[in-house]
Amino acid sequence: MDAVILTPELEQFAAEAVAAGRYRDIAEVVRAGVSLVRRLEADRAAFIASLESAEAGADRDGSLSLDDVLEDMDRIIAAAERHSA
Repeated sequence: MDAVILTPELEQFAAEAVAAGRYRDIAEVVRAGVSLVRRLEADRAAFIASLESAEAGADRDGSLSLDDVLEDMDRIIAAAERHSA
């Protein structure tokens, strides 16, 4: 495994976290950081997958433009107003 080289700012931050008792040593700080990156990457992958799924659904089922949605809303509102008058 390659040695981890931190910038002076990150090294100071890690040392302060250890001094505050939040971590046992700097290696544990680095492990926590890598675990966080792993979770963020998993979340990112899940988000991309959901976007791709939504896009596939839109391609399969058809999609509406914003203008189409606004026109539909205007028609629904106008019909509701006519029925309530």
